[in-house]
Amino acid sequence: MAAPAVTVRVGLDHVDAEGAGPLRGKRVGLVAHAASVTADGRHAIDVLRARGVSLLRLFTPEHGLEGRAEAGVPVAARRDPRSGLPVVSLYGAKTRPGREDLEDLDALVFDLQDAGVRFYTYLGTMILCLEAAAEAGIEMIVLDRPNPLGGELVEGPEAEPGPMGRNLLSLAPGPLVHGLTAGEMARLAASRLPKRARLTVVPMEGWRRSMRWEDTGRPWVAPSPNLRSPEAALAYPGTALLEATNVSEGRGTESPFLLLGAPWLRPEDMVGAIEVPGFTLTPARFTPRASDAASEPKYRDEECAGLRVSVTDPRTARPYALGIALLRALRSRPGFRWSRDGAALDTLLGTSRPRLALESGASVDAVLQGDGAGIESFRRSRERWLIY
Repeated sequence: MAAPAVTVRVGLDHVDAEGAGPLRGKRVGLVAHAASVTADGRHAIDVLRARGVSLLRLFTPEHGLEGRAEAGVPVAARRDPRSGLPVVSLYGAKTRPGREDLEDLDALVFDLQDAGVRFYTYLGTMILCLEAAAEAGIEMIVLDRPNPLGGELVEGPEAEPGPMGRNLLSLAPGPLVHGLTAGEMARLAASRLPKRARLTVVPMEGWRRSMRWEDTGRPWVAPSPNLRSPEAALAYPGTALLEATNVSEGRGTESPFLLLGAPWLRPEDMVGAIEVPGFTLTPARFTPRASDAASEPKYRDEECAGLRVSVTDPRTARPYALGIALLRALRSRPGFRWSRDGAALDTLLGTSRPRLALESGASVDAVLQGDGAGIESFRRSRERWLIY
């Protein structure tokens, strides 16, 4: 298959081409991970240093600077052995920079590849960084990158106000699948801060809202250990909901988020019963394995029967609808259980409404229709903050 005709230049590419651009002459801290790279694979640390930027400190989100830490595992503060720079963890003892981390900086630079779904914690980290920068009186500079789900797909519920919505899984405003880039989300979030933020977004060139990842011409660099392909990223907003059940979401296999199953599951009961645009399901067997000492996937070393998820049409794929359809079908199977009696799904979604609807016997369409008014309201309110 020929490569796409369009190659998207991200914010970091612009900083490189413009000799540091808006970072020129500033003392900066950088929020980065393994996917913070140019089109030709150079890391943001190297790009900024080569352009003469005074880079004083690194900040890392969930999964760490190298992108190897497993989901939910705290990341330790340390010194980066390659660059020699101090590394402040934003996924461990604290989730936002302290005043002492910012006091000698002119700007905090954010360059993370997001996954386009609210419970992927990177946009929550960005919003907390934006708050901290505003309170410290320094500039926040977001180097924009593509939303791998595109800019048109909007699905799922909004998080409920209150404590459930004040965590990294639910901090970003809008429906679960929001259709915004990091730069656009930063503009929206900044408009809601109590203290005015000095925000600069370095935009992309060539990105359009209709694009999926394969349209960008950019190689995929995994932003976390188990999001290994654009196909997995497209299924993730749906299949990741299985994290809140006793069904494996494929961690510990070669295809996380594209395999699902359990030792007690009968896949033949489900194939053909679930029809969601853009996806097909086929029977599969797999055995989860531990990748390292910190990883303990469900049903480790047990053979699981289940399903393989394949993306047949990225442009019509509705991953959250797939997730709800899977949960509805699995709920009726002997052996199925919610994690923490359903609280795990409520936390993941930021609301208990979808779970309660499923438990009352609601159809998939009925669950999805419950999100309709919120989605339409969000589409209207986000318009003024769109860049592309």
